Amino acid sequence: MSDKFAAGLEDVVVAQSAICFIDGKRGQLVYRGYDIDDLATHSTFEEVAYLLWHGNLPSAAKLQTQHQEITEAMHLPDSILGIMKLLPKDTHPMRVLEVAVAALGTLDAQGEDNSEAANRAKATRLLAQLALVTTAWNRLRNGLEVLKPNANQNFAWNFLYLLTGKEPDEYAAKTFDVALILHADHELNASTFSARVTAATLSDMHSAIVSAIGTLKGPLHGGANEQVMNMLSAIGSVDNVEPWMTKLLSEKKKVMGFGHRVYKTKDPRAKILEKMSEELGKRTGQPQWFEISKKVEEIFQPTVAAKGIYPNVDFFSASAYHVMDIPHDLFTPIFACSRVAGWTAHLLEQYANNRLFRPASEYIGNTGLKWKPVNER
Repeated sequence: MSDKFAAGLEDVVVAQSAICFIDGKRGQLVYRGYDIDDLATHSTFEEVAYLLWHGNLPSAAKLQTQHQEITEAMHLPDSILGIMKLLPKDTHPMRVLEVAVAALGTLDAQGEDNSEAANRAKATRLLAQLALVTTAWNRLRNGLEVLKPNANQNFAWNFLYLLTGKEPDEYAAKTFDVALILHADHELNASTFSARVTAATLSDMHSAIVSAIGTLKGPLHGGANEQVMNMLSAIGSVDNVEPWMTKLLSEKKKVMGFGHRVYKTKDPRAKILEKMSEELGKRTGQPQWFEISKKVEEIFQPTVAAKGIYPNVDFFSASAYHVMDIPHDLFTPIFACSRVAGWTAHLLEQYANNRLFRPASEYIGNTGLKWKPVNER
């Protein structure tokens, strides 16, 4: 085996970026120089999106302008809604996102324009439209009317309102806003890499985002948070955790929501969401989901700590989303609705200093074979 071979491209540097920094040993996540703890405490998702796109925090005037642009873009053409209505109602929402974003690319007047100005405008529209597709799909599949956003409220508030038709309380909206901040970017993860690979061919931004959505759909990437909630639901109560975990570990099955390719300590995003999940559970009268999560962590963590396996962002986001009455199959689309801020930031960076990705592979197949006529094989 070649010394250059690295399975999964682990630790192979393939791009330079000024967007996101991760220190996996210290459990640190930084956006454009700002620690995630600082941003989660003081910022908003709309402000963080601006930071990722522009490299600096906005003035009050620029933030207000961006808010208006996002809110104005929070609508879907009738033809897109028509396409969505034709889809089977059991279609997974991530598949709906793939279909809708590809279709939106055909309707965008700047769809094939790869200039910086056009791509910045498309980034704003995509941020707004992914949220609309996700919330509209949930309404449509349940026979409900697609709602319009409130221009006086922020992105997180509007998302929850457009999804449920109910005005969210202040703490739920704040928690959701923080969750969006925590998911907004994560360096060169699988979906961001696939988006940049697509953009590196000078394909358009919508195509690159479709690539990212398809990558995020996999259970080893964004799909993990849905699997975490499935696990918690299967356990059902705190009393069931110990026998359930004993059986799971005896069968050497994976505990969802633990481990990360980069972090070798507790995911800094999980630390923030842990507190919010606990508080949300108390406020909604559903503390059991957080309590089950903590019991799973209590039992499992000591067995894997030596391997650098700790709870990741999915572990506590699942229970937080659940008590906000968000359907489980929307957990990953919500991830996409947040991460599109980071994806588009990386695409802007890729287009600005582009080089086609062309990695090598190590051939391990046969050599020297000779063709034979079919009757001699």
